[in-house]
Amino acid sequence: MSAAPLVHPASGPGVPSSWAEFAAGRLVRFARGLAVLVAVFAAWEALVILFAIRPYYVPRPTAIFAALLQTPAPYIQGFLRTLSETLIGFISGALFGVGMGLLFFRARALRELVFPIFIVSQTIPVIAFGALVVLWFGNTLLAKAAIAFYLTFFPVTVNTLLGLESVDPRQEALLRSFGASPGQLMRRLQFPTALPQIFVALRLASSLALVGAIVGEWFGDTVGLGVLLLQGMYTENVVSIWATLLVSALLGTGFYSAVAFAERVLVFWGAEQ
Repeated sequence: MSAAPLVHPASGPGVPSSWAEFAAGRLVRFARGLAVLVAVFAAWEALVILFAIRPYYVPRPTAIFAALLQTPAPYIQGFLRTLSETLIGFISGALFGVGMGLLFFRARALRELVFPIFIVSQTIPVIAFGALVVLWFGNTLLAKAAIAFYLTFFPVTVNTLLGLESVDPRQEALLRSFGASPGQLMRRLQFPTALPQIFVALRLASSLALVGAIVGEWFGDTVGLGVLLLQGMYTENVVSIWATLLVSALLGTGFYSAVAFAERVLVFWGAEQ
């Protein structure tokens, strides 16, 4: 007996019968989201004009988009650099977190010894930890990725452990009665059962990793969205700050959507619809 039916994702419950239908559904949702964004920006523009809000506080969206179009290179370079740092930190933190969750599940003594250290590590403010990392590794991509790793691994570790411990003991007993080995139990029951819980942490960590990468860039760098935010603040260029915020929001939303898409494909029996 398995926690997840061994069927192709295209035939799972609640999943479209063909990839064409799936793509059509995605396209409809994208169009709806785009329409909502256009409406939001239109309302934003109208309210700024109507209430004569000073650009120093809230600039008009048209001014922000004009800034992006006039000098796209810094924003593109910053987007790619921050994306690289986020991806490296997120992937390494996710793999480490899942691995530690599996290890803690198997070795309770190790969990009692090491897990409290993990908890204490998370009480260190990211600003303080970032300063140490930059001193250790310098103002490099690796240093920023390390800060993203720091914010990623803990929630993944916790949720992996919680997911593995949520397995129904009766299902484990049934598989053991059929002669299932510990490895088969993990592959067929325990890990599939834990996957929905793991992806909850991965969705959270996708945002935390981006925050870590941007904060890491504040300690010194020449390229990145965090660098653009600092430059805009020091020069009091409010339009540049808002433009960078929009690019950061685009990156964060895209990254979160990619993780959520992977969840729907891989955890078709338990992913949120």
